[in-house]
Amino acid sequence: MCLIAGGMGLNLKDKFIRMILAGKHRGPDSFGVWTDLGVFKSGDFSKIGEIPEGSVGLLQCRLAMTGSRDFTQPFFNDIVLVHNGEIYNHRQLRDYLEGRGVEFETDVDSEVVLRLLEYLISGGLSVHEAVKRAMIMMNGDYAISFLWRGSIYLFRDPAGIRPLYFSPGGFFASEKKVLWAIGEKAVPVGPGELVRLSPGGADRKKVLDIRELPWCRKEFTEERAVEALVKSLECSVRMRVGPRTGVLFSGGLDSSIVAYLASDFSDVTLYTAGVEGSPDVEWARKASDELGIPLRERLFTEEDVENIIEKVIFAIEEPNFMNLAIGIPLYFATALAASDGLKVLLSGQGADELFGGYARYIENPGLMERDLLELGERNLTRDDKIAMYNGVEARYPYLALPLMGLALKMPHSMKIKNGVRKFVLRKAAEKMGLPADLVWREKKAAQYGSGSQKILMKLARERKMKPGEFAEFLFRKVFGSVGWP
Repeated sequence: MCLIAGGMGLNLKDKFIRMILAGKHRGPDSFGVWTDLGVFKSGDFSKIGEIPEGSVGLLQCRLAMTGSRDFTQPFFNDIVLVHNGEIYNHRQLRDYLEGRGVEFETDVDSEVVLRLLEYLISGGLSVHEAVKRAMIMMNGDYAISFLWRGSIYLFRDPAGIRPLYFSPGGFFASEKKVLWAIGEKAVPVGPGELVRLSPGGADRKKVLDIRELPWCRKEFTEERAVEALVKSLECSVRMRVGPRTGVLFSGGLDSSIVAYLASDFSDVTLYTAGVEGSPDVEWARKASDELGIPLRERLFTEEDVENIIEKVIFAIEEPNFMNLAIGIPLYFATALAASDGLKVLLSGQGADELFGGYARYIENPGLMERDLLELGERNLTRDDKIAMYNGVEARYPYLALPLMGLALKMPHSMKIKNGVRKFVLRKAAEKMGLPADLVWREKKAAQYGSGSQKILMKLARERKMKPGEFAEFLFRKVFGSVGWP
């Protein structure tokens, strides 16, 4: 995980220094800058004044997660590339490329992305075609930028897990505040979208829609669906664990499945946060006991919330009351995991949208696909920014491309059956051997289950503000007029 950023234009050195300072919380291990006039990389941030000038460039601030700690981006060959995220099948892709004569200099997944794009483009594919093929081949959570023939190209994974923004002025970054720091507006790169920045401006094109994945075309029986779902979940979780792994845990079905499977492949600790006596904390304790997996709790009070509320606003970069309420327990849980020395946290995000977890889907199941397409900007970027503020990486087993393809094959009648939401996922959990009360439990949303929304409503009332007004007040306090629409 890291900050990636860059752009083209005049006075790049000064702008890049400001961008690094605004976003280095995403990558405190090292930084690297490539411009058309030079390259500079260092693990000492006091040396950022030594970065080169230039008219076009890319940069990274790195939190080392995969591969050697000594290799900092940008990577450059025929293409210059920066990459934020993880490619979980990078070893298989490396074997594929080496079998076709491609040579490597490092063991990091970012070089695999570089070599893959070079291989596809050199084989005669257009940039659009090469990016689409790469998206289908890569199993991961990523935001990527590369320079090719005078243009900067930007793309995210098809689910939109990792954030990426560009400005009409020709710059890009992992977070809005990094662009705001140089006086630029921030426009999201859409999931599965390719954006090209050039001296003539910015243009964008959708290159991959998750509803059009090549393996999303056939439906099958409930029995086969359950079997396939168990295998796909096991594979997805196994690819995303580290030697030590945390799980963001509420005791609900989605996080219980992730925790149960992860415990077969890693040393797992569960993390929850909420007010003492809140439903999420009580259920997390019970589920932890039933699963036999240790639980770490962060119980917070109104005073605790007041102390960190501006940090959460700074992280999520928007005056959204609901995201603020959801972000508070996430902030406390990720901070606790970071204090334990963990860098990888698994999350159950995406399961509700894929398998029909919300009550509104009973009347209108078609909303599932709409919500899945909007999940990136609505939920995932919020979670990524809060986790990265605390120096940990959130990973999402339910949003693996093969698993999403599998879920999209399934008819709505498998997902909501006789009024039971996430029916096929519950049957898969039952087949895995999870305790029955975890399998069939209904839970409240994070902002209600943790008690955070109740505290925020009280804080707003004390200031004689409506919830939305309170969120706007906090946003303006933290950011002033910068970035305001």
